[in-house]
Amino acid sequence: MLRYILRRILLLIPLLLAASVIVFVLLRYGTGDPAMDYLRLSNLPPTPEMLASTRIMLGLDQPLTVQYGTWLWQALHLDFGTSYATQRPVLNDLLQFMPATLQLAGSALLIILFTSIPLGIWAARHRNRLPDFVVRIIAFLGVSMPNFWLAFLLIMLFSVWLKWLPAFGYGRWQHIILPAFSIAFMSLAINARLLRASMLEVAGQRHVSWARLRGLNKQQTERRHILRNASLPIVTALGMHIGELIGGTLIIESIFAWPGIGRYAVSAIFNRDYPVIQCFTLMMVVVYVLCNLLVDLLNAILDPRIQRHERGNA
Repeated sequence: MLRYILRRILLLIPLLLAASVIVFVLLRYGTGDPAMDYLRLSNLPPTPEMLASTRIMLGLDQPLTVQYGTWLWQALHLDFGTSYATQRPVLNDLLQFMPATLQLAGSALLIILFTSIPLGIWAARHRNRLPDFVVRIIAFLGVSMPNFWLAFLLIMLFSVWLKWLPAFGYGRWQHIILPAFSIAFMSLAINARLLRASMLEVAGQRHVSWARLRGLNKQQTERRHILRNASLPIVTALGMHIGELIGGTLIIESIFAWPGIGRYAVSAIFNRDYPVIQCFTLMMVVVYVLCNLLVDLLNAILDPRIQRHERGNA
């Protein structure tokens, strides 16, 4: 298992390096002149002299390879530069907004876990009957409806018409319900449908029939032989959903005025605040890569055949 973990970690290094190169080059050549945007956000006149001195200050007069090497070296030391808009270190700003985003994403993940798993089991137990059709409709709506459109519908229903929940804000537990559900709905719909399909597939395998022949009742067979084997696709999907939840806060936090990283990143995109955009994009890449690593490790623990396959390849 230790060898398997080390191999996975070593594979992450070239992947993260390639992602950092792509992010750096795209932001340097695909979004305009950083020096001009720096002067605009600093309320300084964009004279030729100011532009020249700003390019020297930002290191834009250096070759691209030197710029990338300097940026990478600073990033490895957790120095992601200074925000053009706030004139504060980017990492300090992100850490300031991080708790609100983690609170929102964590609440959405709990909603996914406590709704998708019961819905998937419910649909699998009642295949081609009313509960199954209800879960199918939920899954169809979840994958068809964008989260920002769902957010507006929830605000209209629960805030404007019923006046049960606040439409925006941060602080009380009522504020988190609508944004968390808006982010979680698509993922819980996918997980419920995926668990249903996986359970039905596992239920038709030979080892489940043998378990029933040994005298295990329906509940024991489902718990010991069906759910455990059907959980592997769910673990993989949940790992991907963690990154999607954090990425989904970009729009949802702006709609609900939630003071998190997503709202901060949207503001940076509109302001063309390059250091913030670079740091946020690289952070999302790291989140997705680490989620992939965690999924691989959990799958190896749940399914020993993966470890044997890796040892055979080695």
